[in-house]
Amino acid sequence: MGNLTILITGGCGFIGSNLAVLLKRKYTNYTIVCVDNLKRRGSELNIPRLTSEGIVFIHGDVRNMEDLDLPMRPDIIIDAAAEPSVLAGADGALSYVVNTNLNGTVHLLRFAVQHKAKLIFLSTSRVYPIAYLEAIKYQTTDTRFELLPVQLLPGVTLKGISEAFLLDKARSIYGTTKLASELLLAEYEAFLGLQYVVNRCGVVAGPYQMGKVDQGVMALWVARHYWKKDVSYFGYGGEGKQVRDILHIEDLFCLIDYEIHHFEKVDGHTFNVGGGRQCSISLKELTAICAAVTGNTVKEHAVVQNRQGDIPLYLSDNTKIQQATGWKPVKNVQQIVEDVFEWIRANESLLKPILCQ
Repeated sequence: MGNLTILITGGCGFIGSNLAVLLKRKYTNYTIVCVDNLKRRGSELNIPRLTSEGIVFIHGDVRNMEDLDLPMRPDIIIDAAAEPSVLAGADGALSYVVNTNLNGTVHLLRFAVQHKAKLIFLSTSRVYPIAYLEAIKYQTTDTRFELLPVQLLPGVTLKGISEAFLLDKARSIYGTTKLASELLLAEYEAFLGLQYVVNRCGVVAGPYQMGKVDQGVMALWVARHYWKKDVSYFGYGGEGKQVRDILHIEDLFCLIDYEIHHFEKVDGHTFNVGGGRQCSISLKELTAICAAVTGNTVKEHAVVQNRQGDIPLYLSDNTKIQQATGWKPVKNVQQIVEDVFEWIRANESLLKPILCQ
């Protein structure tokens, strides 16, 4: 494809910075530009990492259209800019999450159309309504919740949640801003010729993730074990049996790499993208793996009451994306935990003020 210019918004975040570095290392002739407002604590640590790889960093904010008045014409835009917390806006403070996740998309769409750039939009599994996710039929085992083979809702099988799952109820302000952005992409395609693909990502994890209670649970859990801090199981009886599928950032990179270079295969499509059933884990199981990898055990606390926005179980059904591209995740949960552990150990002094909370 020659020498591509790729713009990554949210480029100092966990996903954006990793994609930028992996792309630059594989395609040294590509121009990679990262834009980030550095709002999330720890994102500033990625600036020297990016620049040392020959990646251009621009301090900018997608909320401001003028910040996208960039001296470049990108071939590809990867939109990884977001306020990703499910709890964001739940207290009525909507400005930042809406301005970033929705108004930022509007600004980026205008920029993409202006430069005829293809857009890879990183959406979320949280576009699916909470009430329907809560209605999924599951059984309880010793360590986790497991899907039952017979389901009442469309789009649910033992493989997980497919793109056919229902969308007509509330999902969180975060999820709504991402779904609204997806709808805008389709309008820009129909009327302005935008080329795009939507990846509805489940939990993505790996090194360089500044985990918090409401987002980035894998890094948070490893960090809690590394520094021997307590962990808490919120909701569903406080047993830690909630299940998510986990996707290693390097596996996501392999998909994005394919989409960039085979855009005609994915143009105009929306895909569920995650670790799938084979790379899923409960919090209780994650605690055991973290203890084994770090060599540290921690106190476990039960918080019986459910929190707003909590769901018992989510697995990404990757059937559609696998059929379209041949892609499938490779790394398992053990490898993800080990990679995060090695990253923390190698950068302990820098990360302790951020992750040791």
